[in-house]
Amino acid sequence: MTLVASLIANPARPAITDAVLAEARRVLRTDHQPRILHGQVAAEILVEGGEAEPLEARLREVFAGEPIDVAVLPGGPHRRKRLFLADMDSTMIEQECIDELAATLGLKAHVAAITERAMRGEIAFEPALRERVALLKGIEAGVIDALIRDRITLTPGGRTLVATMRTHGARTCLVSGGFTLFTGPIGATLGFEETRANRLGLEAGRLSGTVEEPIVGREAKRATLIEGRERLGLATEETLAVGDGANDLAMLGEAGLGVAFRAKPAVAAAARARIDHGDLTALLYLQGFGASEFVVG
Repeated sequence: MTLVASLIANPARPAITDAVLAEARRVLRTDHQPRILHGQVAAEILVEGGEAEPLEARLREVFAGEPIDVAVLPGGPHRRKRLFLADMDSTMIEQECIDELAATLGLKAHVAAITERAMRGEIAFEPALRERVALLKGIEAGVIDALIRDRITLTPGGRTLVATMRTHGARTCLVSGGFTLFTGPIGATLGFEETRANRLGLEAGRLSGTVEEPIVGREAKRATLIEGRERLGLATEETLAVGDGANDLAMLGEAGLGVAFRAKPAVAAAARARIDHGDLTALLYLQGFGASEFVVG
């Protein structure tokens, strides 16, 4: 099997030098020359034979002190995916929306602590969500527009990631354990064709402190990927998912390529690929896209 070793840095901190590439070729024991995807930001190297995970582990060890993400994945016809599912909070955006809502009541620290435990997998997602939503009772729904405008920031590279994949024929879906009041406008800004999320209960224009059942959690995210794959008639290898929290694990495991993006330790350890340094365009480099093919969203 032909493998592809990807080396990726953050565009703000290029690090894929000639010396890095030479060392990578030595570790991989390959005669193939690197393919430069973007200056000193991303490159890939073909490897004939060998096993992906041991090779990746060796690269990680060699470059442990460098701001470089590495992945060794199969080459072949399904590198470029045709279905893309993404988590929203702390993945496509840099915040957790429920924590920002809690901040309007002075409860951010308390709610954020519960969020962190749920995302690490220390407590079950569904009861933790109900507990946090109950604390939000009475907030005017209208404050959400202001939060999106003033507090929510898009993760760098996200719009380019979505636009490029759509241009090259992929179906895109934002699937979140958060709330439709956020995923609707944020998904539209990012360019997603479809969004899935939880619905907050409302009473007279204020949050009622409840969330409609069934909750979009771990298994619902996985089911969304399966549904999309079957609807489009795709093979598992043609699907891509990205997330950061424990409730993303089933979705990442179901995808042909599951990517942990700046993820919690348990998620990073379980996912097939992990990005700790790069921005979201790293997911394009993993599929073999060069920067010249990017579509700016």
